[in-house]
Amino acid sequence: MPYLVDGHNLIPKLGLRLDSPDDEMELVAFLQEFSRLSRHTVEVYFDGAPTGHSGTRKFGVVTAHFVRQGRTADSAIKARLQQMGRAARNWIVVSSDHEVQGAARAAHASVTSSDKFAGLLKGTESSASRSSGKSEMSQEELEDWLKLFGRQE
Repeated sequence: MPYLVDGHNLIPKLGLRLDSPDDEMELVAFLQEFSRLSRHTVEVYFDGAPTGHSGTRKFGVVTAHFVRQGRTADSAIKARLQQMGRAARNWIVVSSDHEVQGAARAAHASVTSSDKFAGLLKGTESSASRSSGKSEMSQEELEDWLKLFGRQE
């Protein structure tokens, strides 16, 4: 199923910072990896885009909607659900905002909280690193390897 994501609602749940200038693109990168591995389409909505920076951009199968100042991502998500009509029942809406969740349920879309979806994203990322053979080495393991190869004093 494809996903509609309330972006600024999800960012802090992934340990990213809303005050970071790259927070939105960092989330898009997370979503791209999720989409690649899960083969799900994602539309993410960010509000507060400054003049000249609003609009829609495609990043592979992730579509990012930068909603202009004066309008909210919540209202854009609700409008998108209305526009979908009966097809909304095939989508999963990711938000912890009760109004957005209510609109999604009214449109017969599935709903998941940002916390729950963040867990799914983190799980997808860690299982990808395990299956690709890439895993993080602890500091202790690193020191053991350095000692073994004579590079540690």
